[in-house]
Amino acid sequence: MEVATDEPSTPIKQDIKKGNLRFYPYNINWNYGLLPQTWEDPDVTNTEVDADGVAGDNDPVDVVEIGSAAGKMGGVYKVKPVGVFAMIDDGELDWKVIAISVDDPKANMVNDVEDVEKHYPGELEKIRVWFRDYKIPDGKPANRFGLDDKCMNKEYTMKVIEETHEFYKSLKSGKRANTEELSLA
Repeated sequence: MEVATDEPSTPIKQDIKKGNLRFYPYNINWNYGLLPQTWEDPDVTNTEVDADGVAGDNDPVDVVEIGSAAGKMGGVYKVKPVGVFAMIDDGELDWKVIAISVDDPKANMVNDVEDVEKHYPGELEKIRVWFRDYKIPDGKPANRFGLDDKCMNKEYTMKVIEETHEFYKSLKSGKRANTEELSLA
């Protein structure tokens, strides 16, 4: 399921690729969603993430919530960002923020990326591998990760969120032309 960013009110619906409904070959074992009012600008190239430079994928920032409760589709939840992966998908930067629900029993113990390893050992590697490999069964190459495949810390994550929020505000205000035909309603 994806947010249809090009449709009014951005509904959640099953993703379509090449005219067919999209299915993943295996389950995603975390709550997966997005951060509202963020946007990965396709006209901004980031050379810190990758020496060749990668631009945003024209979507809101994705969130992988690692807590113990399954969220409901379309639900809105308060989360605490603790880390971020810089996934590179088809040459585009596709941030993956790692977060925990503020209502999770472990939320007060998980405040930065090193706490994820302490309280959820191996979880970051599982997330990285899942996102690296999920397109391979469709005949596509593995996704890459910038920043030396590392999950960056909370401080870095908050900078990513702030930057992509500024990109969104620029788009919403009209300072940045909406050439991508995104629904801002």
